[in-house]
Amino acid sequence: MKVTFLGAAKTVTGSCFLCETGRTSFLVDMGLFQGNAADKMLNDAPLSFDPTKIDFVLLTHAHIDHSGRIPLLVKKGFKGKIYTHKATMDLCEIMLPDSGYIQETETEWVNRKRIRSGLPLIEPLYTYMDAQKSLGSFSPVSYNEMISPAPGIRVCFKDAGHILGSSIIEIWIKHGDVETKTVFTGDLGKQNTAIIRDPSIIEEADWLVMESTYGDRLHTEVEGRSDKMANIIARTVRRGGNVLIPAFSVGRTQEMIYDINKRIAQSEYFRSIINNTKTFVDSPLAINATAIFMENPQCYDMEAKTFLESGDDPLQFPGLTFTMSPDESKEINNLDKPCIIIAASGMCDAGRIKHHLKHNLWRPESSVVFVGYQAQGSLGRRILDGNKKVKIFGESIDVNANIESIDGFSAHADQNELLNWVSNFKKKPKKIFIVHGDPDAQIEFSKLLESRLNIDTVIPDRGDSYDLTADQSVYYGVTQENKDLNNEFKRLRLLDRLYEADEEISSMVSDVYDLLKTDISDMDVERLLQMSKEIEASIKEFKSAF
Repeated sequence: MKVTFLGAAKTVTGSCFLCETGRTSFLVDMGLFQGNAADKMLNDAPLSFDPTKIDFVLLTHAHIDHSGRIPLLVKKGFKGKIYTHKATMDLCEIMLPDSGYIQETETEWVNRKRIRSGLPLIEPLYTYMDAQKSLGSFSPVSYNEMISPAPGIRVCFKDAGHILGSSIIEIWIKHGDVETKTVFTGDLGKQNTAIIRDPSIIEEADWLVMESTYGDRLHTEVEGRSDKMANIIARTVRRGGNVLIPAFSVGRTQEMIYDINKRIAQSEYFRSIINNTKTFVDSPLAINATAIFMENPQCYDMEAKTFLESGDDPLQFPGLTFTMSPDESKEINNLDKPCIIIAASGMCDAGRIKHHLKHNLWRPESSVVFVGYQAQGSLGRRILDGNKKVKIFGESIDVNANIESIDGFSAHADQNELLNWVSNFKKKPKKIFIVHGDPDAQIEFSKLLESRLNIDTVIPDRGDSYDLTADQSVYYGVTQENKDLNNEFKRLRLLDRLYEADEEISSMVSDVYDLLKTDISDMDVERLLQMSKEIEASIKEFKSAF
């Protein structure tokens, strides 16, 4: 089987792998690129394959960086089936139309600016209706159910323990009398994630395509995460501020609800705070996703099932309010009492969380608590990295709020958990292809796999192709089509660097303004003046290049 790495290669977004057997072509995932401007613009790049020639799709889970370009695939002519777990299909029924709505809304906003600038209008990547149409291609499967989507191909979905319905996908390809097995991990969950079960153990594979999101770090706050969250909420409420929790609509939001519910049962003091403080889940998508969680208790772990059996709904508690309409969302920012706001998106690049950040980032009494991964270039990452000013809806906002990060809520396995999962193989894979991670994480994880488990690894570039036979992996290199895409990626990277420079300059101007109000020496002012002239000269030199 030839595998071409079209996404999640040296990055954590845009998961997409083209698999070709000679008779059959299929995709594992078809995700949206997220994060920095260059990554996002990859969504508009031409596809490097003919969608009409794709026989079927295997989808690991519903997160948009794995599923988000499925409507585009169908729009471009794909006619096959999309096989995925039933709970993933349920979640995609709300997530993909929501993504289509976001595509339309953001394009409308961009086009208003283009009209004022005399530029031609652009079309959304896909629309709400495109997403609705794509849902007709889904075909649900159960965990541990063996299916044969094409002659000579067997597929089995196993629980990945990442979010509801997330799957590890086992694929057997038969060539004559020889059958090879390739495993795609999707996103692996960590041990003891709230509500859902731990990842399934896979005992043998010839080849493994494995995520590495946390390949270079450990979750350090798993045991104390509830205490830390409760303390942040208590301190913020006492000083009259709001607690903002940017959270992915699927998985993290439900985990936040579940964790607060558990904490209420454990602490009378925390219960008194929550009873006097409204908690808002301000995301229609998260609200609908929570309903789907409630409808799929067969995916719960034992603790969550015990909650249900005791008569306590693990996803409800007093004072929890779900706000569906825009008007209800706006009213939150008119409250004169502290509140807790759980809103999407988890990386702060879209959705209602941006409005709440605009109203709260400048307030020193408020807190922003990050409970999930923040991709390079995302608004959440810039805030977490300490930027003193950020742009939201074109407006420069001071970052005065208390910024917190709780690592222990991550839905991804950390370095040790990833290594432990691989160590369970009785028949080790001949090679592990490391994907879905930042380059530093991938490099460190690669070294650990080779030194501790003695397994050969490779970190593929976007567009790299490998032929996986029963005995060896043959590197095909990059096709001309994918070379063209990579060249386009470099151009987008240039644009992204300029976006980042614009953010840095804005932040620097604010810093200098504050500095000049202090007793800075004339010598230091002269030195900064000279440096500013050098920056100006560099900008002029850059502009003269074109």
